[in-house]
Amino acid sequence: MERSTSRLVPRFPSRSIPTPVSAGRTRLVPSTTMPQTSAIPLHYFCVFAVWEPLLTSLGFLGVLLDPKRSHDLQAPWPNGKPWEHFPLATKLTVTQLGHVCALLGLLNIWLLSSARSHLSLQPALQEKIVSALLTPLLIGDFMHIYITLWALGEYRFQFSSWSPMLIVTILSGFTLLIPRLMWQLGIASHNPTSFIYSTLNVMYTVLNELHGWFSTDYNWAHYLKRNHNSGK
Repeated sequence: MERSTSRLVPRFPSRSIPTPVSAGRTRLVPSTTMPQTSAIPLHYFCVFAVWEPLLTSLGFLGVLLDPKRSHDLQAPWPNGKPWEHFPLATKLTVTQLGHVCALLGLLNIWLLSSARSHLSLQPALQEKIVSALLTPLLIGDFMHIYITLWALGEYRFQFSSWSPMLIVTILSGFTLLIPRLMWQLGIASHNPTSFIYSTLNVMYTVLNELHGWFSTDYNWAHYLKRNHNSGK
């Protein structure tokens, strides 16, 4: 009797090849039409397992060395000068936030390294594991940028009032959001040059769109406020 065979098919055939599963055991069948590839190519691995952990670890280190300054530089202050008092609860919150960010960076190193090392012969399964990590992080990237710009309120596009830390926070957020989105779409999977060009191009487009959207929202809010005041 012929055994029934099921196939685990990846979402992006160009990024990985199917891995058949037979009788509860997984084995690799060499492809004669497509070379075996990794679901997390080296240039993507460098972004998520090197660049991101470096950013989060440096941020945590900065919070540990000077928690008050790290807190004060998060956003502009109404009178241009932060409060002298730094509550213990605020210090604890800022320190724990830095720790959580650093922890996410370390998770990237261990999970992505393990996926590349131990699932290299099972690229479809490797892709599912990598996707399970990068998908929620992509959602977090979008929310991080949106909430930051939303919370800034009237300082949203007053760039002269932004602190260096706030600028770095926004720009570094995009350096993670764009590559994660490109990975999900299967863009520049195995071409580092195309990856760099596509990242810069998409980042420029997204920044322009966000500027237009938030500027419209900001002007609309001021228009309603002005009309409300004039009607009194």
